[in-house]
Amino acid sequence: MRMVDIIAKKRDNEPLTKEEIEFFVEGYTNDEIPDYQVSSIMMAIFFNDMNDEERADLTMAMVASGDQIDLSEIDGVKVDKHSTGGVGDTTTLVLAPLVAALDVPVAKMSGRGLGHTGGTIDKLETVKGFHVEITEQDFIDIVNRDKVAVIGQSGNLTPADKKLYALRDVTATVNSIPLIASSIMSKKIAAGADAIVLDVKVGDGAFMKTTEDATELATAMVSIGNNVGRNTMAIISSMEEPLGRAIGNALEVKEAIETLKGEGPEDLTELSLELGSQMVVLGGKAETLEEARTKLRGVIDDGSALEKFKVFLKNQGGDVSMVDDLDKLPQAKYTFEVEAEKSGFVERIGSEAMGVASSMLGAGRQTKEDVIDLAVGLMLNKKVGDRVEAGESLVTIYSNSEDVEAVKQKILENYKIGDNETNIELIRKVITE
Repeated sequence: MRMVDIIAKKRDNEPLTKEEIEFFVEGYTNDEIPDYQVSSIMMAIFFNDMNDEERADLTMAMVASGDQIDLSEIDGVKVDKHSTGGVGDTTTLVLAPLVAALDVPVAKMSGRGLGHTGGTIDKLETVKGFHVEITEQDFIDIVNRDKVAVIGQSGNLTPADKKLYALRDVTATVNSIPLIASSIMSKKIAAGADAIVLDVKVGDGAFMKTTEDATELATAMVSIGNNVGRNTMAIISSMEEPLGRAIGNALEVKEAIETLKGEGPEDLTELSLELGSQMVVLGGKAETLEEARTKLRGVIDDGSALEKFKVFLKNQGGDVSMVDDLDKLPQAKYTFEVEAEKSGFVERIGSEAMGVASSMLGAGRQTKEDVIDLAVGLMLNKKVGDRVEAGESLVTIYSNSEDVEAVKQKILENYKIGDNETNIELIRKVITE
């Protein structure tokens, strides 16, 4: 088999066989095929796409390139949730204990953030003592006993994906549906889940800016998952404004706890219930989404979801007393109010810009080596559709520096106040096949 023949075949818009896909993925991972040839095949895929079978084969070839987590020792259907990323996206912190409280095992492998704010692990590490460095056996034992645990991503999980993504990044082939979909799904499948719920974000603060593009990506990922034997579905949710009100690590942990108490923002609560209902049905603990939602509401109302969060933290070394005393979370030295310059309704909030503003304070990292300031961030006091009077606070800035003028300016430039009472549709679509 020759790489030049595989390139020519895809150039001519012919489908590749499983063996041909495995040949170039394995060869590139092992440094046996040069960058320039793989760049050529990536560009051919970019222009000519892949069919469903090719996409599934590419995904599984990347899965086979490195470690795979075996969760077969864990009882029950292991359901994972993946978000394509957004601003203020705190759903994992809510969903993990919420769903586990209904005995659906959540064996979660998460990463650190790169970009606007921290990742799930960064957020959890705002809790004093919490750590993800546990053995695979301890991880399995904890999930069997208490239904929820989170570990860091393996260094050798889907190495082919890491190499291919780095190459796509410098060859203008990132925005390719089969390449994006196989990249995401390879990591989820290698992490050992039986079923996968995808939260595909759309809008200003998302990678996919239109519902059409988000639908195409979601459909591709659902198809891959189902084609390789993982029960997979997707929800397309809005990122036209940040999810919830908190942007920043400790602030988002506080908001997650409030949501588990039944006191969280309406949109974060609704999305958590929507995603959680799908997870509970896939996990076999409810027959219908309505039954699942009722059960999820029940474990919030009776306090067992919050208790499960405490057990989760304790199992991984976290200071559980923080849940009842939120002042034990990292605290910023200063707070500043960003006041509305005129009265009206909030018509638009630049979601991506709010993420950038938070990152300017130190809540995110631009390189893997950057140190995140866990205490800083933004609290949105007004969301789209809210009435605001001139001089009223739009946003509270939490900072460890007194110099926040650039951040204030960024926020004001991206809050549009007008005469129209606008509503944002949170859930755009549900895709099951």
